[in-house]
Amino acid sequence: METNDKVKKPLALNIISNKVDHKGFGAGSIDLNSVSGMIIDGDQAYIDEGTLHAKSKVEKGIKFSMNKEDVPNGRKCWIVWVAVGRKEEGPYYAGVASCEMLIDTEARRGWKILAEHVNRMDRAMKRKIMLENLDASEKALLKEALIGHNPQWWEHSEDELKLALQ
Repeated sequence: METNDKVKKPLALNIISNKVDHKGFGAGSIDLNSVSGMIIDGDQAYIDEGTLHAKSKVEKGIKFSMNKEDVPNGRKCWIVWVAVGRKEEGPYYAGVASCEMLIDTEARRGWKILAEHVNRMDRAMKRKIMLENLDASEKALLKEALIGHNPQWWEHSEDELKLALQ
């Protein structure tokens, strides 16, 4: 008996995988299992699994330019890279870095600097907190989303993150 009910996987921040380290092919390569992306769009902040492949909800169908002038009617959106680490107390938000984008959904045009997104994702994975480009309301949205996703991870997080989101 077949069922047509598709089980939708809940959105979650990835956490360090259970893979056993090895010394063969791919050793030393970047492990993206501990990083996820959150989107801040207007008055919403949410996890979007598509961010790692530039296929988030806001990026789908958008042709990106490196020139802001190409997107005069774009709205500001953010990808916030969140790396989860482990310490004695348990998992925590270890690295967090925000990257700006402009999105004009109607014109299907956008602006972002891909190199900045890659560099900031790398910095988050290296346990850096880089949120200086967010305004107070965006910081409040991000803080609420992080706490809402997992209050224990927030509790275990370093004071640097908590201060950055005040």
